[in-house]
Amino acid sequence: MLTLEKVTLKYGKNTVINNLSYSFAEGKITAIVGESGVGKTSLINILAGLLRPTEGSFANTNQRISYIFQEPRLFPWMSAKENVATVSSEEKAVEMLTLMGLEDSLDKYPAELSGGMKQRVSIARALAYEPDIIFLDEPFKGLDAERRHNVSEKVFELLRGKSAIMVTHDESDLKYADIVLKLSSSPESKLTEIHSN
Repeated sequence: MLTLEKVTLKYGKNTVINNLSYSFAEGKITAIVGESGVGKTSLINILAGLLRPTEGSFANTNQRISYIFQEPRLFPWMSAKENVATVSSEEKAVEMLTLMGLEDSLDKYPAELSGGMKQRVSIARALAYEPDIIFLDEPFKGLDAERRHNVSEKVFELLRGKSAIMVTHDESDLKYADIVLKLSSSPESKLTEIHSN
């Protein structure tokens, strides 16, 4: 269960999210869209437990949580395989990295990888953890168009039937979502369903 109850988030005098309540569907891929600066990343950071709301409350009963950030967050002293194996078996790490097209880079360190390759390692790690829920914040940023298509197809095939919350500016990602919500901020923050499968 993932529920927001009258959540407000302020940074100093700046209110980013104002009095937002919403219950997310379980076992669905939910995409959140909205204008830049409306608070999408702040919202999923609250849902993932990375930010504490200024007011209100949220409940997330999922035990295992994964997060794919906009930028890779890898341990520089570990190889690609070791980075992924921090949350899984080595066998699972190899499986997920191979799925991401990185079978020839298992023993390379982050400094030896391109930005897009590093992002694919971080995607492999998030998936290898086999989470109850996964948060994706612009997860395919830095990937060229063809690679982005191939990787997103594989990622969302794995996530089908699982709980996922994704923030995206790219309309091509929306076809994978069961539910698309628009976050608006005036006068109060609101999530409006604009599409559901």
